[in-house]
Amino acid sequence: VMPRAGPYGGAVSLRAVFFDYSGTLFRLQQDESWLNDFTDGGGEPFDLESRTEVLRRLTAPVDGGIELAPEFQQAWDRRDLDPEQHRKSNLEVLRLSGVTDRAQAEALYARLVDPLCWTPYPDTAEVLQRLRDQGVRIAVISNIAFDIRPAFQRLGVHELVDEYLLSYLEGVIKPDAEIFRRACARVGVEPGEALMIGDSAEADGAAAELGCAVELVEPVPTDQRPDALLKAVTARGLLPGAAERG
Repeated sequence: VMPRAGPYGGAVSLRAVFFDYSGTLFRLQQDESWLNDFTDGGGEPFDLESRTEVLRRLTAPVDGGIELAPEFQQAWDRRDLDPEQHRKSNLEVLRLSGVTDRAQAEALYARLVDPLCWTPYPDTAEVLQRLRDQGVRIAVISNIAFDIRPAFQRLGVHELVDEYLLSYLEGVIKPDAEIFRRACARVGVEPGEALMIGDSAEADGAAAELGCAVELVEPVPTDQRPDALLKAVTARGLLPGAAERG
């Protein structure tokens, strides 16, 4: 792996990679059936732009971009620490986004919290396998209120991840440095030996304050981002190169 400067001028090798989940390894995106039968308050079906915006609000890493009443704002702020607050705040976001039929909102929310409804990025499995083959330690650090591990199991990569740090189980959320500190301790590396890859400069980028390296990827649809994860780890010298892909 590629050495980088340590705090006292020495070389430090990256020995671990931490990944965000939503918008980094997996993405919640509609298939042909998603929201097709959903209607707004006026009984009109959602168009593609509206469907996309609803899903963006539900998966925003920091701010959903919608004004909430204080009661629901408090729930939103704690959504990734408490499944009940997650449900309460997201159902309100759906209502304010035009999904006013409660049954429709419940059905969409059920998809949000079902990890099997999330789509992996094209290079997710490859990057995890290649890092593991190189002896790199791997952790997933996610602000989330449900168990995402079934998504990894279905993809066949669950055993490649050494540690899962899920905010609702940890009682701490990014950008709090404590969650990155725990990840380092659990995989047995110093912060300067770890790379954090995520899609949020605010949430994931905070790992830099602890001394971790950081690479950011764009949370675009999966078919628009074929190899950003591989490029991120290759740029940091963690893989021998982007060749031999097939």
